[in-house]
Amino acid sequence: MNTLGKWVDSKKKFFLPVKALSRKFRGKFLALLKLQKPDIDHSLLNDCYNKEWVVYCKPPFKTAACVVEYLGRYTHRVAISNNRLLNFENGQVTFKWRDYKDSNRWKEMSISAEEFIRRFLMHVLPHGFMKIRHYGFLSSRGKQAKLPLCKKLTGTSLLPKEKLTTEKLLFKILGRNPQTCQSCGYTGLLRTGLSPPAA
Repeated sequence: MNTLGKWVDSKKKFFLPVKALSRKFRGKFLALLKLQKPDIDHSLLNDCYNKEWVVYCKPPFKTAACVVEYLGRYTHRVAISNNRLLNFENGQVTFKWRDYKDSNRWKEMSISAEEFIRRFLMHVLPHGFMKIRHYGFLSSRGKQAKLPLCKKLTGTSLLPKEKLTTEKLLFKILGRNPQTCQSCGYTGLLRTGLSPPAA
């Protein structure tokens, strides 16, 4: 109804105002949670009631797996995918790249291995920089106290996070010891750094 008191039909894709839907969903969700878990901490319930919830109501893209795959391409993809790497010969890396200035055409480029690594490492996030920020019980500030509570309420165990050294992480990715020479088998290689890029 508009300000003149006349009925205005909504758009076909419109269901409910987001704020009204969010508050209704919050009330139903927390009421059912209280029925399911009568001994739940009331301060936690009060905190949830006092928060403004955001409910996004829209048909999903095919399946949940497709949604995860879609988001994963933006949150966990690397600077260059394996299918763009074409050749490595005589210390030169050849790869495909898209030239946006030339009608998005795919082109090939060959650069030295050191220059390729230098460019690749420019896409590695600085220490402490978060690509994905978590909120609620997974936020950096709240997860220490709230995550164990969630695990307790759901009856699931809290798995310790495995801390990997750089060597162990590379071994997990490469399937070999990064400190072992692939030519002679000598173990004890040390990283000395990268040469500066060619002028």
